[in-house]
Amino acid sequence: MGLGDHRRLITVSDPDALAQTAAERLLTRIAGNPGRIAICLTGGSSPKRLYGLLAQDPYRRRIPWERVHWFIGDERLVAPGDPLHNMSMAREILLDRCAPADNIHPIPTDHPSPDECARRYERELKSFYGAEQPDPAKPLFDVVLMGAGPDGHTASLFPGYAALDERARWVVGVPTAPVEPHVPRVTLTFPALEACREMLFEVAGGEKRAILTRLLAGENLPANRAQSVGETVWLIDKGALPESFGGE
Repeated sequence: MGLGDHRRLITVSDPDALAQTAAERLLTRIAGNPGRIAICLTGGSSPKRLYGLLAQDPYRRRIPWERVHWFIGDERLVAPGDPLHNMSMAREILLDRCAPADNIHPIPTDHPSPDECARRYERELKSFYGAEQPDPAKPLFDVVLMGAGPDGHTASLFPGYAALDERARWVVGVPTAPVEPHVPRVTLTFPALEACREMLFEVAGGEKRAILTRLLAGENLPANRAQSVGETVWLIDKGALPESFGGE
C-alpha cells in the first residue's frame, strides 16, 4: 500500500516475521554495495529482535563485516553501558560480537553539552562521507533504521521542536525530551537521515496502533516527514496495524 509519493507499507504477521523481513531487506542492500557500507541503527525495543538475528547464522555469515560501518540515529546523553544508552544495546546484542571495533561509530556522550556532542558526531559523519553537503546521487547511508514514538517522533526529532526544520546541520543537541526518559539527547537531522538508499521503519505491537493510526492518516508528525532520497519502507506487524489499513 502506498503512503505518499515515496513510501511503501509492508505488513507481516508478528514481531518475529518483522525482524526476519527487516534482516533480509538490510542484507539485500548490503549485497548491492561492493564498496564501503554504512548502516544507521536505531534504539528502542523494536530493533532488538533484528539485532539478535543479525548476530546469528545464517545472517551473520552473509555480512561482510570488514566493509560495514555502523552509526546510530540518536542517543541519550548517558554513559555507555547505561540501560538507556541506545548504542550500548546494539553493541551488546550485535556489534561487539561481530563488527571490527573501528567500524563502530557511537555518538559521543562524554561531554555534558548535547550541542558539543552533536558537533563532534557531525564532524565524524562528514569525515566519513568526505563532503560538507549530502549529494542525493551519493547517499551517506545504505540503510537507516527508524521507529515511531508514541507522540509520532522519530530518532529524537520531536513534534514542535526546532530541530525538525534544521537543514544545515546534520546533528543537533536536544536539551530536553518530552517523553520518557527525560534526558538530553543528540539526534541526526532530516538532511542526514534522508541521505540513504533505504529508510526502514519498524513498527510492532498493539501499543503502537494509536500513533500509527494518526501517522497513516497523514498527520503532520515527525515520522511522517522522514523520507529517504531512495526508498522509504514502513514495515509493520499486524498487532500495530489499524484494521482499516492493509498492506503487501
